[in-house]
Amino acid sequence: MKTLSKNKSGSIARPVELTSGTPWRVILRYAAPIIISYFLQQIYVLTDAVICGQVLTAGEVAGVNDTFPLTFFFLQFAFGCTAGFSVITAKCRGAGDSRGVRRSFVTQIYLSVGISALLTVLSIAALPWLLGIINVTPENREVYDAAYTYCVIIFAGIVAQMFYNLICGVLRALGDSVTPLVFLMISTALNVGLDIWFLVSFRMGPGGAALATVLAQLLSVIFCFVYTFIRYPELRIHRNDLRIGGGDIAVHMKQGIPLGLQYSVLAVGIIVMQGAVVAFDLTPGGIMVAGTPAQNGYGAANKLINFLMSFYNGLGAGILGFNAQNYGKGEYERIRRGTLQTFVIMLIIYAVCLAAGLLLSIGGAYQYIFMSADKVTPETIRFGNTYIYVDMILYFILGALFVTRSASQGICRSGYVLAAGFAELVARVLICAFLPAVVNGGAVDSTASLAAFAAVCFGDPGAWVAAVIILSIPTVRCIIKMKY
Repeated sequence: MKTLSKNKSGSIARPVELTSGTPWRVILRYAAPIIISYFLQQIYVLTDAVICGQVLTAGEVAGVNDTFPLTFFFLQFAFGCTAGFSVITAKCRGAGDSRGVRRSFVTQIYLSVGISALLTVLSIAALPWLLGIINVTPENREVYDAAYTYCVIIFAGIVAQMFYNLICGVLRALGDSVTPLVFLMISTALNVGLDIWFLVSFRMGPGGAALATVLAQLLSVIFCFVYTFIRYPELRIHRNDLRIGGGDIAVHMKQGIPLGLQYSVLAVGIIVMQGAVVAFDLTPGGIMVAGTPAQNGYGAANKLINFLMSFYNGLGAGILGFNAQNYGKGEYERIRRGTLQTFVIMLIIYAVCLAAGLLLSIGGAYQYIFMSADKVTPETIRFGNTYIYVDMILYFILGALFVTRSASQGICRSGYVLAAGFAELVARVLICAFLPAVVNGGAVDSTASLAAFAAVCFGDPGAWVAAVIILSIPTVRCIIKMKY
């Protein structure tokens, strides 16, 4: 069996050897560029929010904010699939199987073409129905039009997002977490420039923000694929690699589809939560109140929380790649030490995130980042800060979720990952559907109490707890006790 050649060049993008060295140092070195990448991805998203918040009307801003759970549903399915596929690539890398790496790469390309086409058709066809689920209807025309236009363009560009995730996953499976960061920097710069051009110069509205995002992603994908084939000869596809079998597809789908479903199931819960938030902006007669304070306050706070979540996302990707390579090599004790050390790193990150979140909540400082000053009111701050206090104080539970989920996925326990997703969904839906009404003593609308809104916010930590309970099973049984 041919082995992968080790890159001995002095390039900054030289792959990290994940199967040797002190685990926590290796994980941090590997995860650091991924963490920065996630921050840049958030900047990518936040650029739209910041520019939209300064240029668009309050109704249009609310419409763009409301699209997050809908785009999250489809894009995260794509992300989850490619993240799961890359586990197979990393296992082949750890075992030194160069042909296996190439066949995994080709299989991912075939699967990504099919999955992205299916997601595009389904997302656009179901969009009016999905908007209705979160209480965004044609009766509130300005909000509805902004949300619909933004979503249609983002969904049409799913293929660009899918292939960006694919190539990043393959590179990280090889131990190279720097190259995806470099091209994400380029893409982010393109997105900022196109946003300003489309929104400020051409006044294209929400559609311009979405178009800027898709074009920037597409250009980044093209550049990254070209560079990858030049930089990594072991990824250059041979003629016989193109003839993959049903076994190749099955093994990738076994890892990718459960993780994709896990992310989508999570998104369903977030959609339910978004619908519960929108209810606080509706009068008893169903008319949306001026300024949409609950949606805009929650939307700004959600962007801050997701931005800080980049630490956890990167750390999770780090332990996933670390465990996958070492699992392929049979280094079970190393997996155990690496996972336990990652938990310690996570607690340090939690302290940093908690301090940052609470500091930025003073006077609603974060809202001035995502919205123009005229849209920031005592009501938006009241709603946004309530969400921040609930989530940030319990943020360590989310950190535990990221570590246990990625660690379990890295050792090919995808069934537990999917089960955790369903547990998250059930918990979030039950909390958001019943707890606010119980706390409010009746139906929820714009006259409901702040305590009822806090009850909606508890949908997040409640869901995290449910998922961690499921994921603790493979973490303890397989990783800590090493009973594989």
